[in-house]
Amino acid sequence: MPEGFTFILIVILGLAILFDYINGFHDTANAIATSVSTRALRPEQAIALSATANFVGALTGTAVATTIGKGLIDEKTINAVDPHLTYVAAAIIGAIVWNLLTWRLGIPSSSSHSLIGGLIGASIVAAGTGVLKVDGIVGKVLFPLVTSPVLGVVIGFGFMVVLLNLFRRAHPARINERFRRLQVVSAAFMAFSHGSNDAQKTMGVMALALFSAGVIPKFEIPTLVILVAASAISLGTAAGGWRIIRTMGQRVVKLDPVHGFAAETTAATIILGASHFGMPVSTTHVISSAIIGVGASEGLGAIHWGVARGILVAWVLTIPAAAAMAALAFLVLRPILGA
Repeated sequence: MPEGFTFILIVILGLAILFDYINGFHDTANAIATSVSTRALRPEQAIALSATANFVGALTGTAVATTIGKGLIDEKTINAVDPHLTYVAAAIIGAIVWNLLTWRLGIPSSSSHSLIGGLIGASIVAAGTGVLKVDGIVGKVLFPLVTSPVLGVVIGFGFMVVLLNLFRRAHPARINERFRRLQVVSAAFMAFSHGSNDAQKTMGVMALALFSAGVIPKFEIPTLVILVAASAISLGTAAGGWRIIRTMGQRVVKLDPVHGFAAETTAATIILGASHFGMPVSTTHVISSAIIGVGASEGLGAIHWGVARGILVAWVLTIPAAAAMAALAFLVLRPILGA
């Protein structure tokens, strides 16, 4: 272990926990925006429910963490070039900067893709493109990057059409009241799925740092890492993310409780499926696309396409933008950390 590495490792773990916390308040809207906008839950109720369900969801597996920690880059090769793990610190810093920037602007970008972009950008600058595991990036990142929002739109639209036909003779006020209650369940389901995917990304980075430093003998996700990551994202969720909540819950499409239920149920199902297969999808993009799909069932005019276009731009830009920021962070940190 290089001299002074203990301090560097502590810094990396601290940055990872900070990222997880920011991820929590950045992505609070994913789980609760629709429930708040339809008045199914008061904001404080929704945040408490989301924080609790996020914590529980984070304890349900490690497939996504394994993908992040060992499925995207060749850690042995890059660690030989950068034994101080400067690339890991730079990756997290790049992701944090992009997350905070998009949060400040109220843009629901992807925390997942910001971290992945940061890891790719810092790794390329540290050791070249040969260090990337192309199969893992294509199969576990790019494939779900494209398909998960498409599924969100298609399934959200189809599910909403089915619900509208099932309840076409019911009184609108009665439908709203029933689905307002059901939204409590769908919001918890959405928050649970968010924890099952997003918290694992930080677990993967922390495990990568611990394994590379020789603290753990093989790559695995220690129980303490799981609990720390689950706690950090849960606390971040409790802090809220009101700018993005407004965008997600009010500006994309006007939501009634039945729409909110359909969007949350659709998105949560897709995200849980991705978590099972170790795919670090963007929970932000999945719920955004589900909201658009559900809204499209009322006609294309119901969707605020200007806002949807902004979400699409963030979807395309996040990985390269976070990669560029992480690359810059690496160049700044390299002389400081002695990489």
